[in-house]
Amino acid sequence: MTLRLDSLKSNKGARRRKLRKGRGIAAGQGASCGFGMRGQKSRSGRPTRPGFEGGQMPLYRRVPKLKHFPLVNPKFFTVLNVSALNDVKDGSTVNLDSLVKSGIVTSPKHPLKMLGNGDLKVKLNVQAAAFTASARTKIEAAGGTCEILD
Repeated sequence: MTLRLDSLKSNKGARRRKLRKGRGIAAGQGASCGFGMRGQKSRSGRPTRPGFEGGQMPLYRRVPKLKHFPLVNPKFFTVLNVSALNDVKDGSTVNLDSLVKSGIVTSPKHPLKMLGNGDLKVKLNVQAAAFTASARTKIEAAGGTCEILD
């Protein structure tokens, strides 16, 4: 038997009859129809608008909107463009320590991240915490290698 839309059936016992509310006490949900005795939730036309919290400032207005959400654990990097590496000797290994010694990086607070702005003309073995895609392609196009440090 093939499965087609016109041959689909729900499982036995999956579909129950709708409760007819407010049709006398013998029907099981007579009089107050399961809404209790009094209060806002028992009145006709009862439903308050979605998100209404009884006059308290609702959640959708308490939560900040779209822009300027602070990141809980932001990652900080010492960033450097590949164009700054043209002064380094061809074939050498470049990492944060060697860049500080050569004076290219002056304040090494955070791990090194290589950005892809500019051109690279020397072959280097670059060790950094992160690489942008363009930086990786430019380093490898010049014949160098990219090594990710922890």
